[in-house]
This record gives sequence, structure tokens and C-alpha cells, in this order.
Amino acid sequence: MHIRTSFPYETTHEDIRIPLPDGTLLYARVWRPLTDEPVPAILEYLPYRLTDWTAPRDWQRHPWYAGHGYASVRVDVRGHGNSEGIPGDEYSATELADGVAVVDWLAAQPWCDGKVGMFGISWGGFNSLQIAALAPEPLKAVVTVCSTDDRYDNDVHYMGGSVLAVDMHAWAATMLAFVSRPPDPRYVGDAWRDMWLKRLEEVTPFIHTWLDHQTRDHYWRQGSVCEDYGAIDAAVLAVGGWHDPYRDTVLRLVEHLPADRVRGLIGPWSHQYPDRGLPPGPAIGFLQETLRWWDHWLKGKTASDSASGAGGAMSEPLLRAYVSDSHPPATVYDSLPGRWVGEPAWPSPNVTPTLHALQGAPFLVRSPQHTGVDAGRFFPFGNDADLPPDQREEDARSVSFEFEVDEETWVLGRPKVRLRLTSEVPRGQVIARVCDVAPDGSSTLVTRGVLNLSARQGRDKAVPWEPGTTEDVEFELNGIGHAVPAGHRIRLAVSSAYWPWIWPQPDSAAGFTLEPEGSFLELPVRTRESASGIAFEEPEQSEPLGMTHGVAADGWSPVTLDEPRPERLVVRDVAKGEWRLEVDPRYGGTRVYPDGLEFTEDALETYTINESDPLSAHARSDWTVGLHRPELAWRATVRTRSEIGCDGTDFLTSNEVICTDGDEVVFHRTWEKRIPRTAG
Repeated sequence: MHIRTSFPYETTHEDIRIPLPDGTLLYARVWRPLTDEPVPAILEYLPYRLTDWTAPRDWQRHPWYAGHGYASVRVDVRGHGNSEGIPGDEYSATELADGVAVVDWLAAQPWCDGKVGMFGISWGGFNSLQIAALAPEPLKAVVTVCSTDDRYDNDVHYMGGSVLAVDMHAWAATMLAFVSRPPDPRYVGDAWRDMWLKRLEEVTPFIHTWLDHQTRDHYWRQGSVCEDYGAIDAAVLAVGGWHDPYRDTVLRLVEHLPADRVRGLIGPWSHQYPDRGLPPGPAIGFLQETLRWWDHWLKGKTASDSASGAGGAMSEPLLRAYVSDSHPPATVYDSLPGRWVGEPAWPSPNVTPTLHALQGAPFLVRSPQHTGVDAGRFFPFGNDADLPPDQREEDARSVSFEFEVDEETWVLGRPKVRLRLTSEVPRGQVIARVCDVAPDGSSTLVTRGVLNLSARQGRDKAVPWEPGTTEDVEFELNGIGHAVPAGHRIRLAVSSAYWPWIWPQPDSAAGFTLEPEGSFLELPVRTRESASGIAFEEPEQSEPLGMTHGVAADGWSPVTLDEPRPERLVVRDVAKGEWRLEVDPRYGGTRVYPDGLEFTEDALETYTINESDPLSAHARSDWTVGLHRPELAWRATVRTRSEIGCDGTDFLTSNEVICTDGDEVVFHRTWEKRIPRTAG
């Protein structure tokens, strides 16, 4: 990593408040080049608190953009951080309308030349696309990283029409803790407590809304740009990682957007910006790549006069993708060997669908309910325990089919399965995993996919299976770039359970019968090549913020741990047949900021299930957040508890929030709700 200390432009930054049409003021931080000429503005628009939570990341990139001649702007969404107003649901119509107003406001500033770009990862990548689909005139280009075009089937809520237990629960719990945090008195003054209490009175757990909409209805279509790709006028650079759950969005965007206004980039990365150097690598000079994009679309620079180096942004292949070499199973890789390939179109003329027919007599697929305990983290962030370990135990809990590999095979794109199934019960799910099996027997997960059997006729409806009947079902697996060497085997593993990723259907213990005749695995096989000529600069960032990790100055902490917890711990109660997975998402610890803020986060997720009872599934998440300013004698604490259980007809949710100002409890509320299982 090269830390840049000098730039073509000297820079300055200031905190401002951006007025919305209804008078609400959004808190913003603006980095600008010191020049008398107006420059384009680049916007990152998030609920994640620019004065603390994203501050370290913000300082890696916003000053860098300013130093290269852009006004780089970070804005907190309404009701979050130090912005006024009440928080709403994710990607609400209000949030997007506010975003359009911010774009228009930026374009009208005397230091802006009227052209605006948007960028972001995850939430910021989502709303960049969604605001682009609203087509505000000043918005000319976006860079969307690790985001989705489909809020229903490619987000944290549902997968293949099935409830994503692991992240619908975990993310709802995380957001409950996040929206309950107070504004910072250093930046909003004495109004902080009144602002906080008004927010808290309006808090509703997101999980209620998400479970109220178990099929692809109007709620999920709002904000899903896949509903109308043609609404996007801005140029789109779509970026993802093969270890990020949203990577298929990159493939869909390069397929459906006009080729003269889109480029795609997929590396081996997790849910992170590709320049941060977090596993798995290799990292790339991503800021330089995006600078080429901004220079082309916001400044009209050609390849020869771009400040970012040789080669214009639109001279690259439509899709640049990383094909990883085969690697032994592990939960973390510093860097994955492989090579970059370039595709002139998508679907690519270099990729050929190749069928592998399943063989054998009919199989009863009746997986134990803890199948999936070795699935790894839904959102890998580069931690030591994020990725799936050796899959041999998972394969043994599934029905597997194997295919010999006679010559090295490059897989690039989304595999597909067609399975002929007979079910004796009306509800269930099928999970397919593709693994790379080495001669020593080790099994590395390559990709996977899920289908809720009630969603087999479309994600917008729930159609029960007629017991005793046989049907063919088809579904795609997540996209991947992976090279399988000669002498290895490709394994297709099919299971009827995948906890805690997939919430089990009430009837899932019965499983289903898989008929190999008429069933197949389709792999997108890419032509091998010796060298593509695709290369990237080394990662570069601006000087870091200067935040430190450790103990608060006066020793105060809202969290007491006798010793560090494991990141992922699996506990089996042999007598009860119960499995428990404990996950520490490793968001925080205590962070001390240069402005004096001491910020502490602690979270623990727990998933339990009995190996023979799908109705025993239970998820719990506990959060503690502490904010401390010794110079102001200010201490605020947020504690939350979120739980989901079920019976045969309903999800049972319980959520609790306790907030304190110093030692005074200023808010305490519990929500208990039964939500009918209409499709989940």
C-alpha cells in the first residue's frame, strides 16, 4: 500500500449542513481542491455516521479524490449520525428523494461545475444505482461496489425465495443498534439529546417489515433497478468480489446496460473496497481505476490527457474478471493466485455452457438440519474465520455427484442446475453446492445456490408443492471465476437444509427424492488463454485518519470480556442433538479518534438448531455500543437484543433496546411480534 502525501492539488475540508426541500439539514463533510476553478463533485451518501464509523475509510479516499481535482463529499442520510430528521427503512423513497436533492444542491454550488458522480460500497453502492435510476440531470456517472440491482433475491433478506436466516436476522439486529445511536454533541451541540429521543420514539425493528414481505412484491421492487435498467442514464462502473454475496449484480449490469456506458470488474475480494488489502487479495490500485472513470465521464478527458495514466476507462473490456487457481480449503487467504481475463460482451463468446448429467438411481435427500454449519460467513469482510472450511463434512450431509476433470477447466459465470424432484410435503428447499475436490480428498467450495420450492414458478408467488408429484426445477448458482486442474473432480452436492444461511421450512425434515435421470449441472466453461494483458497499478490511498484501537483514556468501557472470543465457534450437544454456532462479527472493540471520541462496539450472534427438528431454529444477536467524550463528560450507551424463532405457522420475533445517557436510562422498549410464514 502506497500512502500518498502529495497531490496535483492542495486540499481543504470542512463540515457543512445541506438543506433539503422540507428544511431538514443533512450533515456533510466536503474535501475540495484549492483552486479558483469549479470542479465536479463526487458524492458518497450513507447512514453510517461520517464523524465516527466510516471516518477511517473516508479519510483513505475522499482526500485522495480532492487532491486529484474533485470535490469529494460524504453525507449522512436523514436521521443518522449528525443529520436531522427521523431514520427510515433502508432505501426508502424519502432517502432516495433526499439523495436527488443533495445531487442537485451540489451541482448548484459555486465550487462545482455542475457535474456530479456518486460512489459507494454496499449501502452507498445500492443508493448510487437507485438514485441513478431516478436520473437527476447533474448525475453523470456512478461507481457501485458490492451492491445489488435486486433487493429481493440478491440482498441480505432472501435467497432463491428462501429467508436468509443468517443475514436477515443479523443485519436487522445490526441496524437496530445502528439507528439507536445518538448524535454527537461535539458536532450538534446541546440539541443532541432531544434529537436522539425523537429518533428513538420512531424506531421500529426492520425485521418486521422484511418478514412481512416474503415474496417479491411492490416493497422489494421499489429500489430494485433490475425492474427497469433503461431508467439509468448515468454511466456505471460496477465492481464486485467473488467472495461477496452481491457479485452477480455486476454480471447483470454489464449484460443489460448499454455497452457504451457500463464496465464491470470482479476480483477475488470479499465485501471490501479492492484497494484496502484485506483478504483475499490481490489488492489493486482501485482509486486510480475510479479516477480514470471520473476523468472520462465528469471531465471529458481522453486516454492521453487523463491524470490517472495511460488508457482510458472505456478502452477496457466490458468485463474484467479474475479466474482464481485451485486452492486448498481455508477460512482465510492473504491472496489467491490466478489471472485476469477480459470479456468483450456478456454473455461472453468465450464462455460455453457445458452439461454434466447426473447418474444413478433415485436418491432420498434428507439432510440433517445443521447442514450448512460450515457455510462460512454470508458477508466475508476479510476476517480469519470468514470463508468456508473443508466441505467434506457438509458433502457427507448431502447427496453428491462427481465429474472427472481431464484437462484444466476454467469456470466463469453462473452455473445452473436442473433437478428432477419428488416431494411428499408441500414445502421445502433445495441447496446445490459445487466443490473442487483435490486428489487428497479435500473439498473446496466453489459456489452455491438455493431454491425455495414454493418459489419454483417465480419469486413473486408462493406455490405449494403437490405432495407425491414430480417436477423439474431449475436455478442458477452464484457466479464464480475458478480454474479446476486436471486430475481434480467437480462435486455437485445437493442438500435439503442449509442452516444458518437458510431458514428451514416447517416440512424440510422430510426432504425430497432426487431423480438423476433428467437432472444435470451446467457449468459456464471459459476458453483458456495464456495472457490477457490486463494489469492494475499498486494500491494507493491518502494519509490515514490516525485512529487507534485500545482502551479508553479513563478506562471506561460498556463491555467487559474476560478474554477475546473466537470469531466462529461451533458447539455440539451430542445428547440433545443440538448445534450452536456463535459468531463474533469483529466490527469493533474500542476505537479512539483524533477528535477525542472513544467509540466501543461489541456484538455476538448465536444460531441454534436441533439436527432433526426444523422448528427448533433460533437466532439471537446482542449488541452493545458505547460513545464517550471525556472532555465533555459525555457517555451514551446502546444495548440491543434481537431474536427470531418459529413454529409451523409463524415467525416469532423479539427485540429490545435500552439506551442510557450516563447512568440514566432514557429509553427502554421491547417489541414482540408473530409474523405468518406465508412463504418462508
